Amino acid sequence: MARRNFKVLYVSGEVSPFIRVSSLADYMASFPQALEEEGFEARIMMPKYGIINDRKFRLHDVLRLSDIEVRLKEKSDMLHVKVTALPSSKIQTYFLYNEKYFKRNGLFSDIQLGGDHKGSSEKLIFFSVGVLETLVRLGWQPDIIHCHDWHAGLIPLLVKTQYAQHEFFRKVKVVQTIHNIYRQGIFQAKNFQKSFSDEVFDGLVKQGDDVNLLATGVKYADLVTTTSKLYAGEVAHDSAASCGLDKLLLERGDRFHGIRNGIDTRQWNPAADKLIKKRFGIEQPEIKLDNKKVLLEDVGLPFEEEKPLVGVVMNFDAFQGAELLKESLGKLLELDLQLLVFGSGDKETEQAFTDAAAENPEKMAVRTEFSDAFFHQMMAGLDMIIMPSRIEACGMIQMFAMNYGTVPVAYAGGGIVETIEEVADEKGTGFIFSDYTPEGLVGKLGEAIALYADQERWGRLVLEDMGRDFSWKASAEEYGELYRDLLG
Repeated sequence: MARRNFKVLYVSGEVSPFIRVSSLADYMASFPQALEEEGFEARIMMPKYGIINDRKFRLHDVLRLSDIEVRLKEKSDMLHVKVTALPSSKIQTYFLYNEKYFKRNGLFSDIQLGGDHKGSSEKLIFFSVGVLETLVRLGWQPDIIHCHDWHAGLIPLLVKTQYAQHEFFRKVKVVQTIHNIYRQGIFQAKNFQKSFSDEVFDGLVKQGDDVNLLATGVKYADLVTTTSKLYAGEVAHDSAASCGLDKLLLERGDRFHGIRNGIDTRQWNPAADKLIKKRFGIEQPEIKLDNKKVLLEDVGLPFEEEKPLVGVVMNFDAFQGAELLKESLGKLLELDLQLLVFGSGDKETEQAFTDAAAENPEKMAVRTEFSDAFFHQMMAGLDMIIMPSRIEACGMIQMFAMNYGTVPVAYAGGGIVETIEEVADEKGTGFIFSDYTPEGLVGKLGEAIALYADQERWGRLVLEDMGRDFSWKASAEEYGELYRDLLG
């Protein structure tokens, strides 16, 4: 336990269940709770996007956090704050809102992601300054501001420049965590020049006429982390894997750490999960079959007990493996399986999966609208899950899956091998392929299907997966030590 109750503010562009775009949202739903159990006081700040339902999540206005002025170089706007508790905890979550910036449905978008770059950069600038101004108005002084991904990458620079002489922030330390290194927050520099003093603007990490917000966060944070040790070593020495951030990360030296993800094993527990149709545990794994039947019926596939139900959960982009899956689809559908694809993103890719499902209605289904209930039912009902990401810092979906007895078939990129042990004889928890080609993926999945045919051996593999400990405890302890070292 901590020797004193240090305070940590977590800043993120997404937090489940309020809004989910990537596994960062799942991380934010459980990581702050794990650190509270280590003796830290945690709070969260995020944008109040227009699509977040106030009534559903019991958001309420805070009178003393209304009409907070956010002053920029050429203008100022007013910020309003709503608050609720993170579900299943008492962690205060603050939603920063201004109708002009957040009423529209769009989330943050940069040059890489397409969409309204200018509008998104203005929204992000307003949010970043708003976080610091809200803290001052709130009077809650964190010891650490922990920033997640590029959405919060401007904050370390602001703390070290514009707010450096502000008494409230003089002792505050800043941590930057990288979850999705291939999304770096690339914007036109001129949008930031209009908003900030020369000191702040000159401090931004630039690439030609653009700024890179993730690189800016990495440069100015007191501590930088990512979500596995192996991945930290890889991105610090490989320009392709780091998408160009390797030199900057290497410069951080012993200020750059990799700590493996954990999961909330209370929320992701098949014996207590209220979102699945049939609860089960390691003592009665046979009930998993009932969840498979429910899932198949939900997506309109016939129940064929001898065939494994194989799933994929992903954003439809090249980094998450959508291209590899699309290229492999013909060969995958020749295997003795049923395939369920769950995700969204690139519309052309989505259409290709939808067309394939229409042509193979007995073998394949696609679901593009996210819901927590369906996500949990997938973990409970699948036999196997494919993890085809080319770049995976650590991932959480394979840990959710194994907790529910769903066996992963994953590419060996990044830190995913820290959580999956290759099946060999009577040992292991999953199947790992190192050849990033359709042949590599289909070949390894074929091995898994061959083992599935031996139901006695497969049953032992399922029990092995369900018995692994993926809780946050060890990782939270490691983070706790880093926090305390940082604070001296």
